[in-house]
Amino acid sequence: MNFFRKYTLLILTVAGILAALIFYSLNIPHNRDANVIERWVITVFAPIMKPFSQLSVFGEGVWDNYLVLVNVRRENLHLREDVKALNSRVIAAEEVCQANRRLTRLLDVKNTIKEPTLTATVIGEDLSPWYGTLVIDRGSSSGIAEGMGVVAADGIVGQVVKVAHTSSRVLLLTDHSSGIAATIQRSRARGVVKGKGDGLCQLEFTTREEDVKVGDMVVSSGIGGVFLKGLPIGEVTMVKRSEYGIFQTVTIHPSVNIAHLEDVLVVLRNSND
Repeated sequence: MNFFRKYTLLILTVAGILAALIFYSLNIPHNRDANVIERWVITVFAPIMKPFSQLSVFGEGVWDNYLVLVNVRRENLHLREDVKALNSRVIAAEEVCQANRRLTRLLDVKNTIKEPTLTATVIGEDLSPWYGTLVIDRGSSSGIAEGMGVVAADGIVGQVVKVAHTSSRVLLLTDHSSGIAATIQRSRARGVVKGKGDGLCQLEFTTREEDVKVGDMVVSSGIGGVFLKGLPIGEVTMVKRSEYGIFQTVTIHPSVNIAHLEDVLVVLRNSND
């Protein structure tokens, strides 16, 4: 009530103007020229109507811009979803390419081994400094048995020590309890590669007189029947000949990167075969 009392004059003026404009617009013939009164009305009310017209145009522009922004935001969200989907496809494609390269190298090794082999995937690991094993997704149901050798594209991995129905545990060549009959490829010096822990091995029972140098390649000798002859084991990284004793200390870095191992080959033969 106070609002109407305060703005009574303004309200009546606006209402009168609107009524006059409505009456005027309804009674103007469309097929004749404006008379003096009509011209006077147009002259008087044109300045008043111009701001209303500009305000209307401004409002329409704001609304149109708002609709454009809403559409842009919607399109932006759709584009983000498309980018996420494309990124996922790129990642998946790269994984497929990586797997294809790994399996191709593994197939090359498989073709060099005369014994039957079985491809397996690493599904678990225990790479502590004192104990080194891997778990693969093949077991007795696939023909795996304890004592079988396990190799990768770069060389020897270890030996199967426990077998379940659908999985097996592999003792790594870097484990302290592992032992592989080996030969220095260049000089043919022999010894036994034992796990040293921390991802390294050492060649034991090699006499001080044997020719062993840093950089020499160590391969399996085939003695013992677990591993075929000539499979890569690792590279000599240190040779130490003590003043006393008949043996020398030879440290070996394995050819296989155990920490990044994903696929392996199990050689399907026992040491008793």
